Amino acid sequence: MPYLALILFTPWFLILGVLFWIYPRTPRPSSRKLFDALALLIAGGGSFFGMDWAYHTANTDVGALWKQIFACLVAYGVFLGVMTLAVLLRIPLVRKPA
Repeated sequence: MPYLALILFTPWFLILGVLFWIYPRTPRPSSRKLFDALALLIAGGGSFFGMDWAYHTANTDVGALWKQIFACLVAYGVFLGVMTLAVLLRIPLVRKPA
């Protein structure tokens, strides 16, 4: 089952995605909504493709369980990496004009 990582992390990814979308509440111009939607799509898609890549390229000499563990780690790392970068790039969008 190569997609176990995605199944296990989906609730956590949803929680982080909702928090990213909601906070901070103001200002919310359309450019920020578009940026947030693209960031969430890239994070989710990157997590899926990273998990798929990790599962199929993992070294099976150490056991079948490690393929799942490696896939989980890569999926989580890609999601958090993209979301961290998105938060840092979003700072100018959420600053209130002086």
